[in-house]
Amino acid sequence: MSLAVLRRNMVITMMLIFGMMFVVVSVLAYFFDFGVLITVFLVLLFVLAQWLLSPYIIRASTRLHYLKKGENTFLESAVATLSKKAGLPIPKIAVVPDETPNAFVFGTSTSSATLAVHQGLLRNFRPEEIEGVIAHELGHIRHRDMAIMTAASAVPLVAYVLARGFFWTKGARRKDAASILAVAALSYVVYFVSELLVLYLSRSREYFADTYSAYLTKEPHNLRSALTKIAYGLSLSQKESTGLRAFYIGDPQESKDEIKNIIRRKMEYDLDRDGVLDEHELELAMQKEADRSPFGSANDLFSTHPSTFKRLLLLKKIEGELDRGQFTGDIYRFI
Repeated sequence: MSLAVLRRNMVITMMLIFGMMFVVVSVLAYFFDFGVLITVFLVLLFVLAQWLLSPYIIRASTRLHYLKKGENTFLESAVATLSKKAGLPIPKIAVVPDETPNAFVFGTSTSSATLAVHQGLLRNFRPEEIEGVIAHELGHIRHRDMAIMTAASAVPLVAYVLARGFFWTKGARRKDAASILAVAALSYVVYFVSELLVLYLSRSREYFADTYSAYLTKEPHNLRSALTKIAYGLSLSQKESTGLRAFYIGDPQESKDEIKNIIRRKMEYDLDRDGVLDEHELELAMQKEADRSPFGSANDLFSTHPSTFKRLLLLKKIEGELDRGQFTGDIYRFI
């Protein structure tokens, strides 16, 4: 899929998500005589509260530590250099006391963003791989993904709350039970479909962040190597997947499934027959797995991230484009 098509699909997805919310609000106003402005105000108030409170929730749940100046000179220098190259304010830098390889960004705006890096990434990855991951996270800041995904993810949640409320509401304003059930059913449909659209939007923006990292660093193979090691590292984690899956650079549950598929064919991918898949063999295995299933699986529909297989193929394509001098210098931005 070309980046132009990907960008067009993201715009269409956003239109569909918020179009569904408009349908729910309109039906609500018609059947229950609510003022449209009041209903829209309540929805926007909910989105605003979620947007403002999420940074505090993330800080508390991850137990992150904000770096003081000079505490980690490599990380500070890498973030400052890449931020300047991207034309972004330098985000606050934090370290999460977690051995799983990961990094993520959060905040209410570009100027207030925090870039959090797990200890597992800092201890076990090469400097150039860490820079590739940092550039990926800066891509999220550059494309304002924090605000966009917060707004988009509120739509299925609000639809679900409305559906539950309609099924249990008893009030004088309702026209009749049939109307209540019809609106509730519609809300549940909107909830399910919009949830799938939000997940698609999330996967699309991960592709964009990968692309941004490749073009910002001009070394997409570093992010390819990092994503391979991240997938393997996440597959070893004993933690259960939680609602924080969206704050991983790769989907932990999908990483487990991907590595299981590779282990089943270990003898095929163990090129030097030493009984261990090294970094190079693991990356080749992931690329071959992508060739085996180019369209992914049904589980991909419910994932917050694209499969590592597909991301590696995209980065390899970009690397070839850069090697051939076909990149014009423009960074793709979502508008």
